[in-house]
This record gives sequence, structure tokens and C-alpha cells, in this order.
Amino acid sequence: MQEIPKAYNPSDVEDKWYKYWIDKKFFHSEVDKSKKPYSIVIPPPNITGMLTMGHILNNTIQDILIRTKRMQGYNACWVPGTDHASIATETKVTNYLKEQGIDKHDIGREEFLKHCYVWKEKYGGIIISQLKKLGVSCDWERERFTMDEHFYKKVIESFVTLYNEKKIYRGYRMVNWCPASKSAISDEEVIYRSMNGKLYYLKYPITGGNDFLIVATTRPETMLGDTAVAVNPEDERYKKFVGKTIDLPIVGRKIPIIADDYVDKEFGTGAVKITPAHDINDYEMGKRQNLEVINIFNEDASTNDNVPEEFRNLDRFDAKEKVVTRFKELGLLVKIEDYQNKVGYSERGGVPIEPYLSEQWFMKMEELSAPALKAVEDGDVKFHPEHWTKTYAHWMSNIKDWCISRQLWWGHRIPVWYHKTTKEVYCGVTAPKDAENWIQDKDVLDTWASSWLWAYEVFETKEEQDYYYPTNTLVTAPDIIFFWVARMIIAGLHFKKDIPFNDVYFTSIIRDMQGRKMSKSLGNSPDPLDVIAEYGADALRFTIIYLAPLGQDVLFSSEKCEIGRNFANKIWNAGRFLLMNTEKIKLDKSLLDKHIDFADQWILSRFNQTVLDLTTALDKFEINNAIKIIYTFVWNDFCDWFVELAKNRIYTGEEEVKSAVLTRAISIFENLLKIVHPFMPFITEEIWNLIEERKDGESISTSAFPVADKALINPAAEKEMLFVQDIITAIRNVRGEKNIPPSKLMNVFLKSSSVTENQIAYIKKLGKVDNLTVGEGLAKPNASVSMLVKDCEIYIPLEGLIDLDAEKARLQKEIARYQGSLAGIEKKLSNPKFVDNAPAEIIEKERAKQRDWEGNIVKLKEILESLS
Repeated sequence: MQEIPKAYNPSDVEDKWYKYWIDKKFFHSEVDKSKKPYSIVIPPPNITGMLTMGHILNNTIQDILIRTKRMQGYNACWVPGTDHASIATETKVTNYLKEQGIDKHDIGREEFLKHCYVWKEKYGGIIISQLKKLGVSCDWERERFTMDEHFYKKVIESFVTLYNEKKIYRGYRMVNWCPASKSAISDEEVIYRSMNGKLYYLKYPITGGNDFLIVATTRPETMLGDTAVAVNPEDERYKKFVGKTIDLPIVGRKIPIIADDYVDKEFGTGAVKITPAHDINDYEMGKRQNLEVINIFNEDASTNDNVPEEFRNLDRFDAKEKVVTRFKELGLLVKIEDYQNKVGYSERGGVPIEPYLSEQWFMKMEELSAPALKAVEDGDVKFHPEHWTKTYAHWMSNIKDWCISRQLWWGHRIPVWYHKTTKEVYCGVTAPKDAENWIQDKDVLDTWASSWLWAYEVFETKEEQDYYYPTNTLVTAPDIIFFWVARMIIAGLHFKKDIPFNDVYFTSIIRDMQGRKMSKSLGNSPDPLDVIAEYGADALRFTIIYLAPLGQDVLFSSEKCEIGRNFANKIWNAGRFLLMNTEKIKLDKSLLDKHIDFADQWILSRFNQTVLDLTTALDKFEINNAIKIIYTFVWNDFCDWFVELAKNRIYTGEEEVKSAVLTRAISIFENLLKIVHPFMPFITEEIWNLIEERKDGESISTSAFPVADKALINPAAEKEMLFVQDIITAIRNVRGEKNIPPSKLMNVFLKSSSVTENQIAYIKKLGKVDNLTVGEGLAKPNASVSMLVKDCEIYIPLEGLIDLDAEKARLQKEIARYQGSLAGIEKKLSNPKFVDNAPAEIIEKERAKQRDWEGNIVKLKEILESLS
């Protein structure tokens, strides 16, 4: 037998076994119609990404599911890959070039894209190599990229199909504009933050007199593009001014005073400035009222030539300050109030968005979304936890057309060409034949308008799509339910006429111990690779799942990985103990069902019940519950009880009994390793290989997952063992309470008719009992403590074990302390002022204390009397 190290060291085994798994292609899947497929596609991380704790949770869950199914005999296929991440990657490459003194516009589109691909090759695989450290069992031969040749072609084909179906159109609309990336972004890419801002009250002089209107605004800089002032038609204060004009300060333009039902009489002064080019509600009002639309911003949100010269080329925030200052100088600034409002930020750019009029490509969503909504409402696609169904349904029922164009270079370029001399528009998978006469649209598609095909286009042939699609499960974060999950369901149903997956598991949000979401900016997210280096991948995997109940946030700190490390050590020590005994005791598999006592029946029952409960939990996607089922069996049942029970027979039994007990214990332990393996793959592979010499090409990861044998689930054996455990625990509790050292054996009396000889041996060994007397008519010995376990009275004489006089003095002192406290509480409760005036819950709390202390005094007096 190989020598087994005293302590488990993850760094000695993790790289070794991962290389072995990859070399032997255990994770690779090919179409095999004799086997049932189980497929998962990874949510493709951005090529700009680095491993986060969110990735750890997400990918550990996927790996648990895929490893379990592989061991259960499914043709398990987990497809990995990365997303090109248009905005994030273009920003990174642009900044990288800028550091080298290169402007992307100087080198042009084609040269810039070459730099993007170079950057992708250099940095794009970092997160994938990091994921491998976690032990994930992806089919790396199938690694995909959203801009590889096959995927790019299929994205373009889907655009052309939808264009020809009249589901894609080009329109001049107000969009969310990110000044950082200089691109339109979708509603879902806007994050709203509560901000402590200001509300500015500005005087607007009315033409031809001394009257003026006061408007309230959070964005005074946009007044440079105002084309009206609006009031509510029912507002008596302003009816006389409707139809007149304002002399717009600073600009000098005359703008009308109009009436519109949209105006809220209660906001500010009831008069509002209207800037149709820079506010979605103003834009809609402008269309109704036929107002001029004046855009005052460049693409980077600096002011353009449509504003007075001295205000041009200013950052929007500098423009705000300058406008406020000028109003103050003109005597037109009435007041400034503190004001809290929600400001939309670009998720990627990290800056406030601008409502911006722009010509963009849109996808009509109403018709496309209806089947996808029905699929979830009908339960064809199931969400875990289920409450996300309502969130999904609400969004899908109020869906707007999707702005799918982005003003970027890195991405899937929109396959539309415009003729140079005619107004003809061409849309196709390839360029027009006379390409020199056409100009291709400069925009690229929204990243999500490519990754929405991910569930089926990662499978590149019809044979593979027919076999692996629909996939079984998607594991993803809830924050992309609209970005990705909904759109994949839409794409699957529209293009493949089938749902993309049966189940969606939404992971928890990882937070620090203060409840803050982990983020780079807060610096509160530990580097998972550092955690793996300190605790091991298995410990991290175990801990993150153990802390993550379905649908609840996870409070994580690196130190919590002690939970997983302690569990790994518990398994290692149990395995080491069993295997070390094989040096002296010969294993014999022919004895597996020989010399079975109630302890064996109990552990076999507990194991099979555990497998049954575990399989049920995994089928219900109760991953956190599953790991706790495993933990309870491994730590409590097997290690704390069964191994200790087995020691008695391994050390004292006849040779054949020793062999039967040890062979059976190792057999159960080997099956235990199999149910732990999907959760903790490295340590289980290592110990599984230490149990016996395996053939080349064998692995626990491809061994059969245990199936519960219901015939071995034995409630009578479990009831009997619980009785013995309770007796042993009661004896141990007395030892602990009385500070009796482990070296001192105790004499114990059991007044019972149901304790068997077999049980007596275990009670003596595990309870550290010298003489154990059992009988129905036993009298309680002098100076002894007593306990009741079911119908068995336990007496333990304390003379010789403890200093009786000191114990009596301690008990008397404790009784006196309780009596003093009780007198104080009785005085309080007999005081009418307290009883009449104190809240009912306070009075009840005091009465509960009174009852508890009275009960404690009775118990202590009984113990004191038993020692006399």
C-alpha cells in the first residue's frame, strides 16, 4: 500500500489530477445515441474578465451538476467559452493604444481590429486558465468564442433572417447614450443610482414685459437647448401666459409657453423647461407639440456648436457650473435646493448616461417575446428559485423594441450596405457583388444580440444540435435575466422552434461580511486564486456552496473556508485511519456481508437514505441542501460515530471479524467518496486512488454514482443506534459538565430491560465506562447523577470521580445566586407601578425568567440531594 501523508496538502494533488483528467479526455463528449445526453453551456465570461467569487459559485454549481450526471451514466457535455464583450474590450484596447501614443481613429478600423485580436489572444484566456484551477470539468476541446468563424457567421445569418422578416428596422430615436464608450446602450445596461443632487430654480423672462416664469430643473446646462416652457392646462396660475414667449437667457432665443397634460403641477413651481433633444419625456412632448429639437452635446457629452460660443467644448458638468454662475450674475438664479433623484449610469462606462437622439437599429420585440413569456408561464422552462418567474413575466409583458446597434468597431458588424449613388439598401450574409459601389453600415451589434444564440450555436453541426439541444440546465446570475436568459429563450423558440434549456438556476449574490456586494472598486473581493492557494480548491468549492441557500445572498470572507478545509481534513483522517489498518488486517471482499451487527445495519441504512435524499435534493436544484446532507452523513454518521464504533471490533475482534468490519468500512467509505466527488473532486480522486491500485484510465470521476438500495434502509437499526448514541452522549455530557478527565473510567448503571450485549460493548468503549451494570430492578446508587434516555434510567456514581464536598459547595452557591436573582424579580413583579405601566412583552419576559429560575433551583436541589 502507498504511504499516506499525515495531513492533506491540496497543492500536492490538484494540478496532478487535473492534468490526468484532461489527458484522459474524461470531460470530452461526442454524439452517442446509445446514451442520454446531459448538456450545459457556460455563461461565457468576458475576455476582459478575471475570476471573481461570483464565477466560483456559478461554476462550482455547474460542475456539481455535470459531474453527478457523468457518474450517473449520462453523456455529459459542458461547453465552455468566452464572450467578445464589445464595449469592455474596445475600451481596454483603446486605452492600451492610447498609452502607446496611438489614436484608434488614426490607424483605422481594420488595423484597430487586428490589435483587438492580438489583445484577445494575449489576455482573453486568463479567466479560462483561472477556472481550471477550480477543477471544473468542461469539455475544453469544445471551447467557443462569440466571434469565432462559425459563431460570427450564425450571428450575421440571424440578423439577415430577422431583417427579411421585417423584425429589424432602422429608426431615429432617443436612446441611452454612454459618453464614455460613445455608443448607444440598451435600457437593461443602465443602472440607476440614488444621488444627492440639487434642484435649481431659474427665472425665465416673458417677452415684452416684467413678468417671468420660474422653472425648477436638476440639469440647468440643458437650458441651452430649451425650445419651450410647459405648464399644465388646468393650472390656474399660468393660464394667462400660455401662447406667449420666453426670452431664453444666455441664448437669446424666443421659445413658446405651451400647455401639456404631462406637466405635474406639484413638481417645483409647476412650470418646466422643455429640452426635446435631451430628455425622453420632453422628446415625446416635443413630438406632440411640434417643437424644435436642438442637440447641444457631442458624442462625448461635451457641448457642441449649437450653444453660444463661450459655452462650447465644455464638459457637461463644467457647462452646468458655468450656466448656474451666469444665471447668478444675471440675477435670474432664485434658489438652489438639495434634491435626491435617481440617475442612470452606463453599466460598462461607469458614467451618467445621456438621453440622446440618434439613428439606430432596433429589433421589434412584441411578437418575438410572446412565445418566450408563455414558455416560462407554462413551466416548459422552470426557474429556481421560482419567484424570478414574476420578475421575468413583468419585464416580458412590458418589453420595448431592443436597440441592437452600437457605435463601436469590435463586434459583429451590421450586415447592411448603402449604395453610394442610389438610395438602395442591401442586407445580406455576404457583401454585394459590386462591393466597391456600396458602403457598409459602421455599427456593430449589441453583445447580447450575439450571445443570445449561445445555447445552440456552440454546437456546430446539425447532428450535434439535434442531440445536445435543448440543453438541460442554465446556471447564471439573476442580474442578466433580461440581458441573456430572456433573449436566449426568444432566440431558441424563434430559430430552433424549441426552448434552449429546461431549468434555469439563478445563483446568489456574493457579499462581504458587512453585506456589501463584492466589487473591484470597494476592494472587498478576495482573489479566488489566493483563496485556492491558501485553502485548496475543494475547500473553496465546499464553503461557497455551504454558505449559499437558494435565492439568498451569501456573506463570504476567506476565513470561512476553514469550514471546507476542516471537512476535507475530516475525510482525509477517516480514510487514513481505515487504510493504515490494512497493513495489519487483510481485506477480503467475500466477507462484505458477513459478521454484520446493528452498527453495520445502521451505517448502511444511513448511507442509502443519504443517497436517496441527496439525489432528490439535486433533482430539485437544492444544491445547498445537498451539501448539508453530505456533510451530516460524512462528519456525524460516518466519521464521528461509525469509525469510532468500528474501532472496537477492528482492535478486539477475531481475525475474520476484523477483516469483515474493515473491508465493509472501506467499501462504504469508497461509496462515500463518490457522493462527495462532484462537490470536492480533488481530495476524493486522491483517496480513491490510495484505496487500491487503479488501472491507467480509471477515475472516480467516471465511476458509477451510488444508487440508493431501499431494501437496506432500516428504520429499526436507525432507531436502535439513536438509542445507543443518546446513552453515550448522556454519559459524555456528565463527563464534560463535571470536568472528569478522559483518563478516568466511570462506572455506569442502566436501569432498563432493552439494552443488549452488543450495545453494551459499544457503550463501554465510546463512553469510556469501566463497569456497566444493566438490570430492570436497579436502585439508584448514593452520590450519583441520573438521566433518562427513552425508557432507560442512567445512574453515574460520582464518588472517586470528583470532589463531592467541592461539588456540593458549588451547587449551594449556584442555588443561592438563583434565589437572590429570583427575589429581585419577584419584588419587581409584586410592584403595582411596574405591572401597571410596563409593556406587556416586558412583563412576560420577566415572568419567563421567573419560571426558568424557579425550575433551575428545583433541578439544582435535586442534584444536591442526590449527592448527599
